[in-house]
Amino acid sequence: MTTEAPEISGPTRAAVMMMLLDDSHAATLLAQLEPAELRLLGAKMCEIGEIDAEAITQALQGFVDNAAQVTIGANDRVDQVRQLMTSAVGDVKADNLMQRIAPDAPRPGSSLELARWLTPHALVPLVQGEHPQALAVLLVQLDPDVAAGVLHALPDALQPQVVHRIATLGPVAPEAIAMLEDLLAQRITECHGSAALTMGGPREAADIINASVRAVEKRVMPEIAKQDKQLAKAIENEMFKFEHLFVLDEKSMGSLLREVDSDTLIAALKGIAPDMRECFFRAMSSRAAEGVRDEIEARGRMKMAEVVEAQKAVVTAARRLAAEGTIVFGAGDDDYV
Repeated sequence: MTTEAPEISGPTRAAVMMMLLDDSHAATLLAQLEPAELRLLGAKMCEIGEIDAEAITQALQGFVDNAAQVTIGANDRVDQVRQLMTSAVGDVKADNLMQRIAPDAPRPGSSLELARWLTPHALVPLVQGEHPQALAVLLVQLDPDVAAGVLHALPDALQPQVVHRIATLGPVAPEAIAMLEDLLAQRITECHGSAALTMGGPREAADIINASVRAVEKRVMPEIAKQDKQLAKAIENEMFKFEHLFVLDEKSMGSLLREVDSDTLIAALKGIAPDMRECFFRAMSSRAAEGVRDEIEARGRMKMAEVVEAQKAVVTAARRLAAEGTIVFGAGDDDYV
């Protein structure tokens, strides 16, 4: 009796497809991913080992005729993934990702170490009393959760200064990296040469604030707005995107859905994949969810501009409810126990 091969997961299929592409094409695709997606995909690429013909066939879903005869060896896999990541996102981010994907693997001499092994608790004593600019250069190179922990431990008055610099860093001279090397006890063995590194920006600042407790946002954002209203607006736009709604719990999602009319919700959900809609449906009754599903199918094709406008309306409602304290993003509020 013949048994069918088990279905491989979506991330594993994506990993197989990446390994089948040439380096330049794979790097182009990887450059479009978020850090969390890169970590997940990179981890799958490293852990799947020998890729058999059945896995390749599943991953390509029949679009590659010769897939049934192809295998990809496991030798030097970590080095292959490191090269792809470096081509996609550069030395700094690639080395940071690889420390999490394959921490035990030998690594080449890196141009930047920046305490990737340290927790916020261990990092804070190393940066106490440092200039906000040095702190900003450090935080943008950490995972948002770690950076948020360090930010929260800094003096209240210093936090807005650091976030402002994160959002406006732009080109960072090698000399600034060298100063940070000394600060972190020679963890960095070499600089990046004469080329400046483009770091930070509103998105990075928003990621760190989103990962912080809500009290940090309430403290930091008004101060940023006083200094630079346009910058504060740019950070807020990055803090509140439609995909950020996916992490809301059912109670918060229910509160949001009560503020959004049916037509707007249907148009907004039309623009995302069916599996991404489930977080909205879970906050509805079974009957209501089924009705919305039917409406989405019946709506037919829509202009992307209409979908984006609807999603913006939902986000606007979410921002208002967050400001009122009705719904909470990120780590919540540390003012209460």
